[in-house]
Amino acid sequence: MDLSFTPEEEAFAAEVRAWLADNLERPPSFDSLADEIAWGRRWQRKLAEGRWVGLHWPAAYGGRGASPLQVAIFNTEYTRSRARQLVNRVGINLAGPTLLAHGTDEQKTRWLGPILTADEIWCQLFSEPGAGSDLAGLSTRAEPVDDGWLLTGQKVWTSYAQFARWGICLARTDTDAPKHRGISYLVVDMAAEGIDIRPLVQITGEAEFNEVFFDEVFVPTDHLVGGLNQGWAVANTTLAHERGTSFPFKEQVVHEVYLHELFAEAAAGGRLDIPEVSDGLAQAYVELAVLRLHNWRTLTRLAKGEEPGPESSVTKLAWTDMTQHLSDTALDVVGPASPLWGTWERQWLWSKAASIAGGTSEVQRTIIGERLLGLPRG
Repeated sequence: MDLSFTPEEEAFAAEVRAWLADNLERPPSFDSLADEIAWGRRWQRKLAEGRWVGLHWPAAYGGRGASPLQVAIFNTEYTRSRARQLVNRVGINLAGPTLLAHGTDEQKTRWLGPILTADEIWCQLFSEPGAGSDLAGLSTRAEPVDDGWLLTGQKVWTSYAQFARWGICLARTDTDAPKHRGISYLVVDMAAEGIDIRPLVQITGEAEFNEVFFDEVFVPTDHLVGGLNQGWAVANTTLAHERGTSFPFKEQVVHEVYLHELFAEAAAGGRLDIPEVSDGLAQAYVELAVLRLHNWRTLTRLAKGEEPGPESSVTKLAWTDMTQHLSDTALDVVGPASPLWGTWERQWLWSKAASIAGGTSEVQRTIIGERLLGLPRG
């Protein structure tokens, strides 16, 4: 594969850099998560007005019809500028691509536009207390009623649920079918009666995650994405984008910036001669190079019009190991002089979730063994 950019791609990268140079906003210090979300909405709306959100979406739905490589170029330039992550990440990276692949024309027309502008924030209602690693073991059920279903159950680890207008939800619609075949993919109105959202304080001290309880919440028939009891196939589209295109591309560039800063900080502090530091930085460099190659492979699939497949689990594992190892090295670099709760300490704490978010590392290894290597189940 030719990894060099064409003149057109170089011009596109220059266009991105120029727009960011003229429009980039640095966020202030926020007094609350609500203030941070409000600022994030304004910033994403500005990006959407410049048509820099959902670049790969069809122009008819507010995108540019950009190629996967153009999307990667934009993400690279955006991340290197140290711009703030978009507030509606679940909508842009997960719900949007899933609706484009499986939604009806009416669903796309209704929901895709407000995703881009962050007028409507989305959340992901997949994990449950008893169905995290074994997602298909979920117990939230949707009982049929006239014109829809009544949703009852509990979800957990739901980011930004307290600010979300819509949620993509997996629920059991056929209790007699095998567990993978009795699930449907529903869009839930987070303002509907019967929903109770309870924030969870994370190890970083923030409350981005939530528990969500459903008590006979009505979901209309036209909020079903894909066929009835076909939710597992639809969910695999969502999960493949989460593991293969959402985390790794952004995190690759974020950690390239981190690694550059850590090398400079280690050199300035005279810590490059410490074996733990030099070995850790070298290992981080190698793992970033490996992640970059996995990301190029994903780009190749996308450029051919193929959806991310089970190999996205390999990419997810590479990202998990990379971010955790680099975060460990960061603490060795800053040493005891680092202020408590500084940038690197927060990154180290957050990295502990990397082996859980987007599917646990154990699940990724199972997918690799069964679906890529053909090993027997169990």
